Amino acid sequence: MTYAMEPLLPTDKNEQLADKVIELTACTSALAGKIPKGVQDGIGDLVRSMNCYYSNLIEGHNTHPRDIERALQDNYSRNTSRRTLQKEARAHIELQKLIEQGETPDVDPTSDEYLRWLHYEFCSRLPDDLLRVENPDTKEKIQVIPGEYRTTYVQVGRHVPPPHKEIETYLKRFYDSYNHESLSRSQYPIAIAAAHHRLLWIHPFIDGNGRVTRLLSHAMLLKCGIGSSLWSVSRGLARNTDVYKAALAKADSPRRGDLDGRGSLSAQGLFDFTLFFLTTCIDQVEFMESLFQPSELLRRITLYTEDEIAANRLPKGSLELLREAFLVGEVPRGAAPKLTGYQERQGRQVLATLIKKDLLVSRGPRAPVRLGFPLDVVERWLPNLYPVN
Repeated sequence: MTYAMEPLLPTDKNEQLADKVIELTACTSALAGKIPKGVQDGIGDLVRSMNCYYSNLIEGHNTHPRDIERALQDNYSRNTSRRTLQKEARAHIELQKLIEQGETPDVDPTSDEYLRWLHYEFCSRLPDDLLRVENPDTKEKIQVIPGEYRTTYVQVGRHVPPPHKEIETYLKRFYDSYNHESLSRSQYPIAIAAAHHRLLWIHPFIDGNGRVTRLLSHAMLLKCGIGSSLWSVSRGLARNTDVYKAALAKADSPRRGDLDGRGSLSAQGLFDFTLFFLTTCIDQVEFMESLFQPSELLRRITLYTEDEIAANRLPKGSLELLREAFLVGEVPRGAAPKLTGYQERQGRQVLATLIKKDLLVSRGPRAPVRLGFPLDVVERWLPNLYPVN
């Protein structure tokens, strides 16, 4: 039965894919080594919002980054449509944070339990109007049940996924083929790309498959040490949506003759999608690495802060605190007077201003502060990361 989704991994030109894996591994290591741990936490918060923005954009849901930021502060729009998209965005961000913090089921990401958990955690946070989908043929409204597989026939474009009664059988084959323990370290990143397509091909849920699949890819990348909170493949997929969807459709295609593998699906189509996915990952890591060159990022922070001080929007002494947070990751609050060169009271006032503007953030009122990345500074500090205006 599950022969219909074979091959499960690319069967030819593996040297080309192996080279991509080596390149991806090298550039992710280089990216992580550039940024102090405390600064990574702040960037992680920003990248989660960016990932959510781009993942939703692929689904045709354009949620403005400022609306996402407001949703995280429980500041929802009075407009019903905007409020719905805000809640969807927050659901995505909260779930990605759980994945990155390891607050997940203690099972492989490709397992039935993990996939159900992903869908449940995402959908259970959604407003009711996003938990109903319309059957395009009958116009019937179908209820989305968080964590439950679909119980009806579906068609996605030209692709007809397996019958709902066979979903668990296909997912068992999916797990057997893509779980971390069954693959070598060099094979696993290739399997992540292949699994991305094959899960969408199975289409196990009545709705939410795209978000679940992209979050699964993120979890699998984290599992092998390539993924991190510092970059997102969703940005690359969204910025090449037409190519992404065309590559998915090509991998849906049936085998085209004796030179196209031995499975039911096109081996060339799966290879092309895998190559596209790995190349997109590399592009995104290299893009983020270019933004986080320490000397260049510090230069942009310095120019921004000097401009704000000249315009009387930040107090003198702000740059010294921000620079210290960038260089060491975390700064004890008691260090503010010494760093700014002011007396105790005035030094703490500088600190309070930076905290109020979210340029410095902390886990509690007495905890050390670290660099924040509010939307107001994103275009100056990290240009072209994503649209904030």
